[in-house]
Amino acid sequence: MQKPKIRSKFRLFFGRYYFYLKKQLYWRFSGVRFSRETKKTNLKYEIFSHQTMLLRPLKDVEMWMQHGGVHNLRLAIKKLDGLVLGPGEVFSYWLLIGLPTQSKGYLDGMVLHNGGFKAGIGGGLCQLSNLIYWMILHTPLSVIERWRHSYDVFPDANRTQPFGSGATCSYPNIDLQIKNQTQAIFQLRLEITATHLVGRIFSDKPLATQYTIEERDHSIKPVWWGGYIRHNRIFKLGFDLKSGEKLSEELVAENNAIIMYEPLLQHAHGKNK
Repeated sequence: MQKPKIRSKFRLFFGRYYFYLKKQLYWRFSGVRFSRETKKTNLKYEIFSHQTMLLRPLKDVEMWMQHGGVHNLRLAIKKLDGLVLGPGEVFSYWLLIGLPTQSKGYLDGMVLHNGGFKAGIGGGLCQLSNLIYWMILHTPLSVIERWRHSYDVFPDANRTQPFGSGATCSYPNIDLQIKNQTQAIFQLRLEITATHLVGRIFSDKPLATQYTIEERDHSIKPVWWGGYIRHNRIFKLGFDLKSGEKLSEELVAENNAIIMYEPLLQHAHGKNK
């Protein structure tokens, strides 16, 4: 992995607007059939479910940022809960949620930024894109746009998923997009409990295949320009529900991230998984 480049303010400013315009043109003129329909009655078959904690202690992160993130999640899931993804349709995370602004009721929450974090309007919504991406990996749906984190900011305490199995987001160009290339209809259900963000995927047809996610080749290595790089590969395996026979194996992500904490200390305490 190469040493991170420090972009000039000029490059960052014009780059931001270039990608903003590019995404807006794509949404409007690409001819892609984007999913917009929602249904509050669950489809017949539950395919997969997962939940993540809303609040957890993180080094140097004040809890008000996380509370702001929970508020933002409540607003965002109103746009996505019940979404129906029909054959040939594409789900675009930011197309449905829109730009998070104060006028829409969004608050400051935690935003990961250049290997650290800061407060920002709409912060915390990456938890939702992470959840959706993880659930989609357990279905036959196809991920056509997903962005990984370039930095590993916090240690693995209480991690329930492999490193690098999330999807970062930043309006509008760092998007999460899913395409339904099957003949079934799928539905996304989301809710917030007192302690967790909860997601479920439903379908109008039962699946004959069960999917599992496997991490391979995990490593932490020093780099010549200082610090450590964390690497792994994430595979999606498909098994026949009746026989248990392995049907498919797909590499879905290869991750390389700069570690922003002391990895050897975390290993010594047995916190890395």
